[in-house]
Amino acid sequence: MQKKRKIPLRMCLGCQEMKPKKELIRVVKNQDGEISIDFRGKKPGRGAYICNNIECFQKARKGKKFERAFSQAIDHEIYQQLEIELSENNGS
Repeated sequence: MQKKRKIPLRMCLGCQEMKPKKELIRVVKNQDGEISIDFRGKKPGRGAYICNNIECFQKARKGKKFERAFSQAIDHEIYQQLEIELSENNGS
């Protein structure tokens, strides 16, 4: 009899739903305070998760969920970069 593996769940910052970790995109803040998207989920640092759609990203941005998750103010340029990366990844 095979042992059933536990699937790790994470909460999306946009829609506030618990989903399997592999279905979500990780946004990471490293030790230097730089914020980036981690599509593989392997970068070191503090992570926050969003669904793979632009609506959840915009909800999280509007509600300042990233600022709360990372305990720091986030520049407008970083949001633009994240939105571009997310829309490019979603389109391909």
